[in-house]
Amino acid sequence: MEDQFQLLFEKMKNEMRNQTVELKESILEKLDEKLQPIIAENKNLKSKLEYLEKEIESLKRGNKQSNLIIYGLAEDEKSTQELIHKVKAIIKSDLDLNFEEYEVNKIYRIGKKQNSGNKPRPILISFVNEWKKSEVMKRKKNFKNVYVSEDYTKEVLEKRKMLQAQLTEERKKGNIAYLKFDKLIIKEKPSSTNNDKRKREMSTSPQQNTQPRKQQNVKTSNTNRLNAYDLMRIRSNSLPSNASTIANKQ
Repeated sequence: MEDQFQLLFEKMKNEMRNQTVELKESILEKLDEKLQPIIAENKNLKSKLEYLEKEIESLKRGNKQSNLIIYGLAEDEKSTQELIHKVKAIIKSDLDLNFEEYEVNKIYRIGKKQNSGNKPRPILISFVNEWKKSEVMKRKKNFKNVYVSEDYTKEVLEKRKMLQAQLTEERKKGNIAYLKFDKLIIKEKPSSTNNDKRKREMSTSPQQNTQPRKQQNVKTSNTNRLNAYDLMRIRSNSLPSNASTIANKQ
């Protein structure tokens, strides 16, 4: 009797376990059905957000394309007009480049004015067209006491800051490395083996060229001699028979 109760109890336990598993699977399937549209919508929103972020970044870069930032110019001007004249003067003296006031869209110092004695605030100058800004950037190495850079967005500045360590490391290796906006450009230095090979080829090539030239000169001289002998033989054979008779009579 007890065995029958035990078997019945085990059977009930198994049935309850199976029902529990089936119930869990059913609940999970229903949840999955409800979650699928939400997951798809979430992915769609993420892709749209990424697209909008890229668009915003592109618009920011577009707004800054004609901008320059000038560092190190003494901060002693009293007005915006004086600031324009100072910038015009240094660009003229260092770069030999002129621009008129109507070519400037805006110009101002960046940040709050500090107490006297501190380093001057950088100057943001925005040209009406990008061409004038490009002319300044082409000649920026000629500046003597100031430094000029692009007006990068905050995101680009953060990426450039993160790449500084790698930039320094690549230059230590001897590679040509520089930053272009938010990208690190690396050009490997030419290997010494290629340079040595090129030098060896340059040093051995004259010797290789001189020997054939000597042989060619020898062959040419021999050919000239043979041609002279042949010419004399031809001339002797071509003399008329009466000429030899006259010579014998004489």
